Amino acid sequence: MNYLLKDQGKAGKQIELYKTKTIIMKEIRIWVILMMLLSTLNLSGETIPVVGAERTTIYLPLLEDRRIGIFTNQTGIAGGEHIVDRLHSNKINITAIFSPEHGFRGDSDAGEKIMDGYDARTGIPVYSLYKNSKFVPDSTAMSQIDVLLVDIQDVGLRFYTYYITLYYLMDACANTGKPVILLDRPNPNGFYVDGPLLDMKHKSGVGYLPIPVVHGMTLGELARMINGEQWLPGGKRCKLHVIPCENYSHLTKYHLPIPPSPNLPNMKSVYLYPSTCLFEGTKVSLGRGTKFPFQVYGAPSMPGNFSFTPRSIRGAKNPPYLNRRCFGVDLRNIPDEHIFETGFTLQYIIDAYVKMNIGEQFFTPYFEKLTGVDYIRTMIIEGKSAAEIKSQWRQDVESFKEKRAQYLIYN
Repeated sequence: MNYLLKDQGKAGKQIELYKTKTIIMKEIRIWVILMMLLSTLNLSGETIPVVGAERTTIYLPLLEDRRIGIFTNQTGIAGGEHIVDRLHSNKINITAIFSPEHGFRGDSDAGEKIMDGYDARTGIPVYSLYKNSKFVPDSTAMSQIDVLLVDIQDVGLRFYTYYITLYYLMDACANTGKPVILLDRPNPNGFYVDGPLLDMKHKSGVGYLPIPVVHGMTLGELARMINGEQWLPGGKRCKLHVIPCENYSHLTKYHLPIPPSPNLPNMKSVYLYPSTCLFEGTKVSLGRGTKFPFQVYGAPSMPGNFSFTPRSIRGAKNPPYLNRRCFGVDLRNIPDEHIFETGFTLQYIIDAYVKMNIGEQFFTPYFEKLTGVDYIRTMIIEGKSAAEIKSQWRQDVESFKEKRAQYLIYN
């Protein structure tokens, strides 16, 4: 009897031990799942988007045993590694790097011509798409590739030139029958659509397609629209394969890990850029040559308590009003939420126009290239409010949203 009780006691302990181990294993599995979920969250509890360049299992097999041309710049980072270095270490045969405005390393001035060269780290030839022939890819370079890979961070604006460079590359690939694989990235201004659609008589190097100032699309979605709307010359289409982001929607407020160009140093500049970039077409400085470009505006003759002095610095070698003290307005303290609610606004331009009090001399011919329409200048001179002018493009924006819906990848 005592032996039986002992055996039963051992069995009971084994059962309890088994139950304990089972509970521990369940807790470990739950912990692992939670850690996997938490790995996709940032400290604010938001899901972190996974960019196309990080989804290597999808696109690396598409590149094997092929000569690769890549359109990228300093923003082509995934997992702390540049896309060129990642592919090079994976023995992918990169035969050409195509660089946009601001250059492969992203440190050249806006509009500065950039010449061909070689990547110092890998020795791969770098072909500039922002030199004398502006945007058009070199035919020799195109003959040396089988596939074009695209990995570059856009900011979702009609006058931000990376999409125009992509347009020309898509055209070159359509002409040669070479596929385009686009590694998509979130649009930091992708949560709204606003601004006038480009009147194509104002088509230029800072406005190339009939889209609003803020189009609300990723580069992958816009590439799909270029193909679908047959905007390439002669209605051509290229072979396009978009590797989408994960954990991203058009409600996401995506914070850029790397400045996309020298004069967009932080998210405040990115959010204000749609509205303050219009100062490029006026006699007013928007802060080039300071540490806060696109976040202030002013001029030597403008009244105001705030002042700044543009200097010759990296990315702004010869800014407007170089070494002259400018007076004006500091926008850096405007809450991001206010910018989100306001969207693309003419209020800053109108404020500066009134303060300068120089009439039509306030504007330069470049103004229409940025706005894309004639009526904004006219209505400002007539004394119309920002809200009155905005009503002129409201229906065009709604029509554009309907058209772009079929090309969206993300909700």
